Amino acid sequence: MKLNKLLWASALISVSFACSDSGEEKPLGKYDNGILIMNEGNFGTNDGEVYYLNPNTEELLPNIFEAENLRPFAGLLEDMVLEADRLYLVANTGKVEIVNPADFKSLGAVSAELDQPRSLAVNGSKLFISDYGPYDASYATPDSYVAVVNGLDGGVVSKKIEVSDKPEDLFSYENYIFVASSEANKIEIIDATQETVVTTIELEASPKQFNAEGGILWVYAIATDEVIFYTLNLSSLTLENSYTVPVANATNRISFDGDDKMYILTSSGYPDYNDAVVTIDIEGNTATATELMTGSGFYGIGFDDDLDQIYVANSNGFQGNGTVTVLSETGSVIRSFEVGRGPSGFLVY
Repeated sequence: MKLNKLLWASALISVSFACSDSGEEKPLGKYDNGILIMNEGNFGTNDGEVYYLNPNTEELLPNIFEAENLRPFAGLLEDMVLEADRLYLVANTGKVEIVNPADFKSLGAVSAELDQPRSLAVNGSKLFISDYGPYDASYATPDSYVAVVNGLDGGVVSKKIEVSDKPEDLFSYENYIFVASSEANKIEIIDATQETVVTTIELEASPKQFNAEGGILWVYAIATDEVIFYTLNLSSLTLENSYTVPVANATNRISFDGDDKMYILTSSGYPDYNDAVVTIDIEGNTATATELMTGSGFYGIGFDDDLDQIYVANSNGFQGNGTVTVLSETGSVIRSFEVGRGPSGFLVY
C-alpha cells in the first residue's frame, strides 16, 4: 500500500486562532493543531481508522472518525488529503469519506463507482481521484483511471479519465492535474476543464510522490537500487533537473522536511523484512543518503517540522496493533507508543 503526500509535513499551527475564508478569526477546533496518524487497517476486516496526537502534550485520541460520526470508518485507509478546508480520507476498498478537519464530522462521501482509489486532488469545484481500476483475471489493472466528481463534498462520479496502469499520487496546479503513473514510468497531465490527458512526461523510474516546495515541484521515483528526484517546471510542464541516489530496496514511503531533506523507508521484503530509515540530503547538484535506523516491520514515515522529529510507524506484522517510534534528526529514539492496526502515514498540520 502506498504512503502518499499525507507524509509531507506542513508547518504546525502555533496560534490559538485560525482565519476563516472571510478573514475573521475563529477558535481552533478539537483536531486543528497536531498530527493525524493514519492506521490502514487489516485486509478483510476493513478496520482502518485515524488517531489524533498532540505532540506537545503527548495526548493520543484513538478512532476519531468513529468517535465523531458514531459509525466505523469501515474501509482500508490509503491516503489522507487536506484540501480546501476539507480532509479527504481515501479508502482503497472503494470510497472516499470527507470530514471537517477541525472536528472530524462528516461532510459527505464518494461511495459508488470507485474500485481501488489511491489518492485525490482538488481543482476548482472538482475532485480528481486516482484509481487502479478493477483487477482482471491475471490480477493486473489495465483499466486504471482518474475519477472526476463535481462537488467538493462528494457525490457521484461524472467521468473516468483513462490513464496508464496504477496511478498513484496527484498534484493540482492552475488548470492541470499531474498524475504519477507508477507502472508506466511517466507523469500524465490532465486538463481539468477538458477532463482529458493533454501531456505525457516519460521518466526513467517509477514515480510515487509529488511535493511542492519553494515554487518547485519535486517528484520522488524509484528505480532498481536507486531513487531519483525530479524537478518539474510548472510553467512549461517539462522536466528540469534530476538527482540520482544509490539506495537499495527503496519503498514508496517518504516524507519531506521542508529543507531539501527527505526521509524514506527501505525494505528487503519477504521473508526477512530487513528495513531501514534513510535520510537523503540534496545540496546543489549532489545528493547523499545516510542510514538512520534499522529494524523490521517499518510501514510509514513522517516528519514534524516544528519539533524537528521523525515519526516511524511499525505494523508489527499486522499481529495486533502497530507502534510509532519518534526519532530525533540524528536517529536517537525519543519515545514509542501504540497506535491502531497497520499505521502507514502521518499528516502534520
